[in-house]
Amino acid sequence: MGCTPERYRLVIGGPTRRRLDSELVATGTISEVTMRSLQRDEERTLAEWTTMFQLFIVALDPYTVQSAAVLPVAARLLREYAEADCRAAFLMACDADDARQFLGPLTDELMVFVDPDRTVTKALGLTSLPALVHVDQSPAVVTIAEGWDPTEWRTVALELSRVVGWTPPGLPYADSPGPFGGTPVDGPPATTS
Repeated sequence: MGCTPERYRLVIGGPTRRRLDSELVATGTISEVTMRSLQRDEERTLAEWTTMFQLFIVALDPYTVQSAAVLPVAARLLREYAEADCRAAFLMACDADDARQFLGPLTDELMVFVDPDRTVTKALGLTSLPALVHVDQSPAVVTIAEGWDPTEWRTVALELSRVVGWTPPGLPYADSPGPFGGTPVDGPPATTS
């Protein structure tokens, strides 16, 4: 897709979150940020969503080619963690109608959160989408992979697997696209016609 490697990043958690290029990433409290479930049409704080389980989130922008390209891989990855001791879910940077249109029957199969104003997306520290995020029960962001790089997404999944005692995924899958960068979270969402 012609994106340069610097358009994707991996953030590793811990007391001093860092980017691969050692640039510090801002941290802040995310426990009071609210997330709306598409299926339940209910809003809870991130602290409430993580009371029992950690979160394993694929954040997508349905208005971009990048998110569409990674959707089949993302769905497969979330399915692999559906029975693990975590909440495997999509976080859609759009309203409920656009999430349903983009995800289609996946909305009946997998948990989906909607974030039309991108408040949650930004609170998690995301700067580009698509992204894979692991949030622990503190709640705190443990790892993030932005853009699509199967090696970096695998790193995030391996950390979650280690924590919850789950079999690591088979990333990259044979049909996975090659690496590409994401699109900026701060960019205006495209409008549908």
